[in-house]
Amino acid sequence: MHAYANPTRFLSLARPLTLWFLILGLALITIGSAYGLFYAPADRLMGDSVRILYIHVPTVWLAMGGWTAIAIASIVQIAWRHPLAAVAARAVAVPGALFTALGLITGSIWARPTWGTWWVWDGRVTSVLVLFFLYLAYIALAFASSEKGGVSRVTAIFGIVGAINIPIINRSVVWWNSLHQPASITVGGSSIDSAFLWPLLVNVIGFSLLFGAIVLMRMRGILAETKVEARLKRMAAE
Repeated sequence: MHAYANPTRFLSLARPLTLWFLILGLALITIGSAYGLFYAPADRLMGDSVRILYIHVPTVWLAMGGWTAIAIASIVQIAWRHPLAAVAARAVAVPGALFTALGLITGSIWARPTWGTWWVWDGRVTSVLVLFFLYLAYIALAFASSEKGGVSRVTAIFGIVGAINIPIINRSVVWWNSLHQPASITVGGSSIDSAFLWPLLVNVIGFSLLFGAIVLMRMRGILAETKVEARLKRMAAE
């Protein structure tokens, strides 16, 4: 884990990975979305509205995955004081909030023809909305932090505590009488027909790679900004 604690060593790996993640991610999203939108059949019950799920499912998955990454990075920051952990957590926050917003928007678009309304205070929907507000609060704390390029210890603790909402989102359709459909993909297998499953999995991988590329770009930007600030301070002190 500490092998890439050095920013120079990390950047030597991050630069090529950013490009590859971006290219492969966009390619997979194009393939998965094209197949899902134009070739996959309409659902027997939901009709063509099922096609929004090829975007909705990956964005909500990454909304949850993003905060999980923040929590893990925050633990590493506090426990091992890894130099890049705070940078990684801060880099995840903005794309995490963006993907959460996209998940809420696409969910509302899907809900209108399926549930007959744009919004319900359903357990799953409400807990994802709470996640969006947690992201906004984390971003505000991170920008208010005195830690250059990273986040403060208080912000890291908030990232860990906020992870309590992740299992709530995951189990909300089980714990409460929810309008939202139960999990279709579990450890035990999938209840989704292969005609819908394969383009969905392609998009999940594609969006995950795109998310990774955005995070790496943001980490590189934060490190560059920190380097410039340190150089300006040295010049001012001379």
